[in-house]
Amino acid sequence: MVKGNNTEPTDFTLLGFFPGFRHITVLVTLIFLIFTAAFASNTLLLTLICLDPRLHTPMYFLLSQLSLMDLTLSSSIIPKMLANSLSGSRTISFLACGTQIFFSLSVAIAECILITFMCVDRYVAICKPLHYTVIVSPRVCLQMAALAWAGGALTSLGHTAFTLRFHICSPREIPHFFCEVMAVLRTVCEDISVYEKAVVVTSILVLLLPLTLILSSYVVIFQAVLRMSSPEGKSKALATCSSHLCVVGLYFGPGMFIYMRPGSAKTPKLNQVLFLFGTVLTPFLNPLAYSFRNKEVLNSLKKLVGQYQERSITIS
Repeated sequence: MVKGNNTEPTDFTLLGFFPGFRHITVLVTLIFLIFTAAFASNTLLLTLICLDPRLHTPMYFLLSQLSLMDLTLSSSIIPKMLANSLSGSRTISFLACGTQIFFSLSVAIAECILITFMCVDRYVAICKPLHYTVIVSPRVCLQMAALAWAGGALTSLGHTAFTLRFHICSPREIPHFFCEVMAVLRTVCEDISVYEKAVVVTSILVLLLPLTLILSSYVVIFQAVLRMSSPEGKSKALATCSSHLCVVGLYFGPGMFIYMRPGSAKTPKLNQVLFLFGTVLTPFLNPLAYSFRNKEVLNSLKKLVGQYQERSITIS
């Protein structure tokens, strides 16, 4: 097979989602509305956590980092996808494609690491409450966030560099709506079996091991919750834990289905649906599942709205 000339990087063509789909305008409009709502809700949550001292706790600090990661992930993919859909242009430059691969991978990996740390936070809060402020100190929270971002960035940097160094066949068409690493690899002209094994190893380290740790921790957490004598404390702990488990499912479920399912490469349409779920719906559902049904966040929101109304009355 003749290898493509990769000495001078050229543009790629994104084939988009569901070629031939009749109601593409309706789908794009729906994606835009959900993306806008997700952007607004995560920005609002970040604002509340920053402005309200009552939310300056380890749990909300980690949650703010998760919202920031959601914003970064969706903003690195969805605007370009919407622009291509509206303009009719399907091209993406070599640099932009590499940027999408790097940010999508780094943020996705960082989210998995961060969610694992959030589980550790819940474990200490429920199982070792007297030592909570010592174990999960502000310094430790910063270290958790730094490790999540750095771990995602370093892992992604290696995968991005390896992916873009392969020879790409002509035409340089990517069967996806963004430069997803496995979709780009399907356009490569050479044997990548060794690298595909590296992707599987990374998936095990980033997805399977953290998920095993999270589920094992929750067995211990639920045992501790059931032993609580206070009905109010038990109810609050169960509510927090159920919210976190919802977030675990939202993030780990699609990732494992895409990267660890045998024959995943043979179902590109299903993979695109799962990526749409991860990049559009998950950032939208996360604040709803974890935050805006929480009394502390709702009280902070009411306080912020009340202050805004008072200022409006004063000005008028």
